[in-house]
Amino acid sequence: MAALALALLLSACAGPPVTQQAFDAHQARFAVAQPHLQQMVARPDGGRLAVREFNPGQRGRSPTLVLMHGFPDNQHLYDALIPLLAQRHHVVSFDFLGWGGSDKPATAVYDVASQRADLDAVVAHLALQQVVPVLHDMSGPVGIDWVLDNPQRSRALVLLNTYYNASPALQAPPAIEVFASKGWLRDLRVWGAGRAAGVFQSGVQSQMSDFFADEAARAAWVPVLAHGAPAIRPAFFSATSVLWQEIAARDGRRAQMQQSPVPVLVAFGRHDPYLNPQVAQALADQFTGARVSLLDAGHYVQLDRPAELASLIDQLLAKP
Repeated sequence: MAALALALLLSACAGPPVTQQAFDAHQARFAVAQPHLQQMVARPDGGRLAVREFNPGQRGRSPTLVLMHGFPDNQHLYDALIPLLAQRHHVVSFDFLGWGGSDKPATAVYDVASQRADLDAVVAHLALQQVVPVLHDMSGPVGIDWVLDNPQRSRALVLLNTYYNASPALQAPPAIEVFASKGWLRDLRVWGAGRAAGVFQSGVQSQMSDFFADEAARAAWVPVLAHGAPAIRPAFFSATSVLWQEIAARDGRRAQMQQSPVPVLVAFGRHDPYLNPQVAQALADQFTGARVSLLDAGHYVQLDRPAELASLIDQLLAKP
């Protein structure tokens, strides 16, 4: 244990891998190719969220696709999918508090209740009436909760390699599980990672690399998604610490899920060993009439197969 602690302490001297150039290049290309409105939206407690709006002329005239990310990533997770969706739909993406370009208060509690405050702030600020939550990974609980609580304002629901309540097949990726466990070893990992920015960023990049099935997508997107990873540590440590409790707390909503009138698309990358096809089917079985599509993709289905996914979403929204 002493040797591990010493190694973590010494590793704090290492600087984070360089991602700035790749991130800046992507930002510049995306801004030209996909014009959008960008703003900081304040929560009631003053925390500011980085929000992007695409095809704003459609706001109020058609349902809004609200794209939500998981951990340890950010709203750029959808940057290959957005150009395909924004041709026909009003689209909004944002970073949860503590992630991406949003504020990162070090002492905040980053649980599902905090994410719900984020989502509610975005919906209220933009006065969205008909919403299509598009959920990936960590955003499953907050988005499904919102739909169950707001069925009349939910045009449809899209679930992408995500989770909600307990499922026998559900597994956490190694980089998540080690921080979701309880006890002194987890505390030591948090202590060490909190002092070793370079090691943390390298770990994030390594885990993200495993989330792709497409080699070209992996090479293009890992530097963009992992950029600035050390800054998300407070949110990452807080969110992972309550992961299993949040999942257990939602077992009581199964009856509401079965009774929900909202159309549901469950589109998973079939090669994700953690949020896997069995998890996809277990989620779909809880919603009446949900459609399941398994794509030739990994965990990041929206980056591995954006065109196929956009087509599925178009089909979902074409139905009355």
